[in-house]
Order: sequence, then structure tokens, then C-alpha cells
Amino acid sequence: MKVLKLLGHISIAILLTFLTQVGGIIWILSVLISVRTNKNKRYIFPLLYLTFNLLLIPPIASLLGRTQLPWSNSNIASRNWFYPLAFRNYVKPELKNLLIESSKTSGIKITYLDANFPFFDGFPLLPHLSHNDGKKIDISFNYTTKDDAKTDKKPSLSGYGSYVNPSPITSKNCINKGYWQYDFPKNLTFGVVNKDLKLDRKSTRKLLKTFIAHADTQKIFIEPYLKQSLNLEKESKLRFHGCQAVRHDDHIHLQIH
Repeated sequence: MKVLKLLGHISIAILLTFLTQVGGIIWILSVLISVRTNKNKRYIFPLLYLTFNLLLIPPIASLLGRTQLPWSNSNIASRNWFYPLAFRNYVKPELKNLLIESSKTSGIKITYLDANFPFFDGFPLLPHLSHNDGKKIDISFNYTTKDDAKTDKKPSLSGYGSYVNPSPITSKNCINKGYWQYDFPKNLTFGVVNKDLKLDRKSTRKLLKTFIAHADTQKIFIEPYLKQSLNLEKESKLRFHGCQAVRHDDHIHLQIH
């Protein structure tokens, strides 16, 4: 039984490390504290987790060159509680400043999805290929209701997987070439909650133009058909990400130098 318990704790620590980077360490500390104090882990772990998330990790990450994005303020907001709670809302200070300045310039509140973990260049933020250095972030499109009213609502709970066009040519071509993962985000919606929303082309284009104009922006990924339909074909910073990645007609991938 002791071996099974040990394997269970190791499995949980590994899973939490993949999901949150530092959650595995917090779990191990919780187990050790539980053994020493004879207190139940169900109380120790969430208390310790929140202490690390809100008080300990942000200043340490800042000393090492990454800053935490706010859960929500007048300029920037997470799509939901998962991203900041899972330590997936850390970026380089330059990227945070870019987001704040772009929101103020455009007058658009920016909703972010996955960014980066707080520590270590090269540590993978799964399932992404490149969110590992504090320089990348995924941002939600802007939408309108069926009555063309602007809204902060998004079509899926996660912010991923709800495509503007369910089956564009690029997606079909990539899948036919064997890149099965290209369409995988459709499985990561965690629920489609606002089915009647439409892409706010004017607002999304304005936000993209604001990102493009910023000197720190290196490149932005969206689907080729959106680049064309938003009349942004001449923008060299706006690029196709390639079939080896996943679709980008459910979010914007923004990357700085």
C-alpha cells in the first residue's frame, strides 16, 4: 500500500507539473506538511497552492524576468480563472506593456488565453509548441451578438476550438497531409456556451493593426483566410503558422522579439 501511495503522489506531482509547472512542488510540500502535522491534504494543498499563486510566485518570477498578467482589469482579462490559477499567465514585461498600450490605443479590452509559465526558458507549456520563453501569448478574437451588438462574451469556455469557419481550405489541406493535430483544438472548448456569437471583424482588425504597429511585435499567427478577409494581406508581421501547429481561426497568437 505504501508503494501504491507513493506512486500515486508521484503521478499527481507529474500531472500538476505538466499543467502548472510549479503545482507538483506544491503537492509534494503539502504531502510533507500533512505527514508532519497530521493534517488532511485536502485542506493543506489548496491553501498552500493559493499562497504560492497569489503571494510567492509573482515576486520570484519578477526577479527572474517574467511578470504576471492580471486576472482582470480595465485593459486585460483572462478568459477564465483557469489560466491565472494554473500559472499560465506569465510574460516578459515588454509583452505585458505591449498589451496594456495596445488596449489603451485601440480602446479594446484584451482577453488572453494561454501565455507562459513563470520560470525557465524551454519549459513546455503543453499543448503549445512555443509558449516557453515569456514572449508569446494567445488572445481571443472579438465578437458581436446575433444583433450585431459588441460583447465581451466568447463562444467557448476555454477560448479555444470554436472556429470562425469550421472547414477552411487550409485546415483540409493540412489534415490531408497527415497533420492530424491541426484540427485538435475543437476538442478543447470545454463547452460551447455562446453559439450565436459572430466574429467582430472591425474590432478584431483594429486590434490586430494595433499589435502590428507596435515596435516590439515580431509576428502574429492567424489563418490565411482571415488575413485575407480582414484585408490585412500586406502586413508582413501577420503570418501563417504552418501545418505542424494547430489552427488559428479561434484565437490570435502574438509574439514579441
